[in-house]
Amino acid sequence: MAREMGPVLKRCRSLGIEPSVLGIDKKSNRKARMGKKVSEYGMQLKEKQKAKFIYGVLEKPFRNNFEKAKKMKIGTTGENLMVILETRLDNVVYRMGFARTRVEARQIVDHKHVLVNGKTVNIPSYSVKPGDVISISEKAKTKAAQRFKDVLAATSGRLIPGWIEADAEALSGTVKEYPAPEQYADIPVNAVLIVELYSK
Repeated sequence: MAREMGPVLKRCRSLGIEPSVLGIDKKSNRKARMGKKVSEYGMQLKEKQKAKFIYGVLEKPFRNNFEKAKKMKIGTTGENLMVILETRLDNVVYRMGFARTRVEARQIVDHKHVLVNGKTVNIPSYSVKPGDVISISEKAKTKAAQRFKDVLAATSGRLIPGWIEADAEALSGTVKEYPAPEQYADIPVNAVLIVELYSK
């Protein structure tokens, strides 16, 4: 599976993202160097790079997500794009606290450890919808019991957004509704600038 590789903390610094946004409990003592004034295009490009990096989406699928968001009849294109990214299966697994990072969540989905409404789904970009029940398979609970115990210990203090509910003990959760803007306010991305970039 293709994804961006490289030093995570360095990438966070260059994009102005706190590592905690990625679920990483680390901080860098280095500060991003002050560069020259960024152009309007540069700001728009940076917002797109931030969104792609946070959610682990490459350019082509990200562009496809934008086109899909543009065609949706409800909501603004920017809000729709964020909803599409938030309702990716790997992100939902992360949001429920069943993975420490979105990268780990992607791996858990990829290894066929996740069920959606009782059926195995191993596509990280799979779009969940309200009413869907997301759970860790019984096989994974048995074979990787210690792993999930460690994960839950690490994510126990994580705030679960109101659009989903999760049962840590059962390693299961439900998507209650599509997320509203205030429910993904922890993601430091200005989707309006991404829309402006793609609208040129």
